[in-house]
Amino acid sequence: MWIQSNFGELAAFSTAIFWTITALAFESASLKVGSLSVNIIRLFIGFIFISTFTFITRGLLFPTDANPTQWMWLILSGIIGFVLGDLFLFKSYTLIGSRFAMLIMTLVPPLTALQGWLFLNERLSLLHFLGMSLTILGISLAILQRSTDKKGFTFKLSLKGMLYAFTGAVGQASGLILSKLGMSDNYNPFAATQIRIIAGIFGFMILVSIMRRWKPVFASLRHGEAMTRIGIGSFFGPFLGVSFSLLAVQHTQTGIASTIMAIVPILIIPPSILIFKQRITVWEAIGAVISVAGISLFFIF
Repeated sequence: MWIQSNFGELAAFSTAIFWTITALAFESASLKVGSLSVNIIRLFIGFIFISTFTFITRGLLFPTDANPTQWMWLILSGIIGFVLGDLFLFKSYTLIGSRFAMLIMTLVPPLTALQGWLFLNERLSLLHFLGMSLTILGISLAILQRSTDKKGFTFKLSLKGMLYAFTGAVGQASGLILSKLGMSDNYNPFAATQIRIIAGIFGFMILVSIMRRWKPVFASLRHGEAMTRIGIGSFFGPFLGVSFSLLAVQHTQTGIASTIMAIVPILIIPPSILIFKQRITVWEAIGAVISVAGISLFFIF
């Protein structure tokens, strides 16, 4: 059947839709209660969702069937992907917005492929590097503007916000590679997500304790509007989004899955206009399309 033969690609497309929803929800929540609070709360909520699901479908409340090697890779994936990657990504939401952050996140597939070449012996060619160049060109079209003296270009966004988003991209790319290593022997992707979330929760608990930020975290729980958005984002992010992304990389090549999952910058444009009333320039829209086209060139040929 067509669905079975293209299951990985369909899972990747579903992931892109889920991540579009979660990016918009978490941007709104982060602006209200702060990105650190959103990060740790959404992992707790996501863990409840996915634990309930795995108990119903697998008969296991916790992933006790994973072997030590799988635990090791998935814990590393959770720390690097959730704690490092998402900490910076969510912070970038508050500085440059989820639309531009997701555009910069189109660097995840090239970064994933580079790491796949280094660590998984996956192939790279000159055409792949051309695709990477197109992706960078698309991002540049969206984030650059003419300087006031008309002699050059300047960034229209916060440099710190863009660096945060780039760090988030590096973290997510590394998390994908580590996840693929952790799902050896066809290990269940939802159980794998459980392990990643457990690692992320403990990582953020340590971070919040070091920063002495538990008071604002608990205060966030009483913010009804923010909690609604965190709940929506947690359902479509740590639960459905991450799990479907692991299904995607498990059932198709890492690069193809990453390419399809990277269309979020295009999917996020309509709700940005209709819901958030954002003004989007022609160059920003063209830049988003070129970035995704570059990713397609990077992996499909």
